[in-house]
Amino acid sequence: MSPIFRFLKKMRGGGPSQKRVPLHEVFWSSLGGFLGIAGIYMLGHAHELRIEDSLFLVGSFGASAVLVYGAPNSPLAQPRNLIGGHVFSALIGVSCSLYIAVPVLAAALAVSLSIAVMHLTKTLHAPGGATALIAVIGGQNIHDLGYWYVLTPITSGAVVMLLVALIVNNLSPHRHYPNHWL
Repeated sequence: MSPIFRFLKKMRGGGPSQKRVPLHEVFWSSLGGFLGIAGIYMLGHAHELRIEDSLFLVGSFGASAVLVYGAPNSPLAQPRNLIGGHVFSALIGVSCSLYIAVPVLAAALAVSLSIAVMHLTKTLHAPGGATALIAVIGGQNIHDLGYWYVLTPITSGAVVMLLVALIVNNLSPHRHYPNHWL
């Protein structure tokens, strides 16, 4: 068998399809997502920002909501991963944005270095890659924040999502969260 054929054979799949989750899981996941994103919006609203102007709602928080409320048992959804993944990635993203003048290089390095650092620190959280990328490709309002981007919106938003996850995921009789803290 040729190396190319073996390589392509890996892509055929063949395992069982995912099972549909019970309706009570859909309910708790949706409730968590709603409350988490609404909580972050309210944090921005407390600063008298319109939703269009709010820097608190970054796209990567939508992906975090899927993990911490929709798949709370995932290793990527644990508190260390949620907070650490966003914070390390934000630091790397801002640094790449500030110190690398070529946008494509800054964007690619921000994501790749974030993946490496999250692996090394045991904080792998897929939305962290988006957090790093947003720091580089975000608009002028994101760039104007500089390293403040790490504290707000990123750390403050991730903490809001964690607090909501602790409440909502543990209100369900069928869930417990987190699996571990460290």
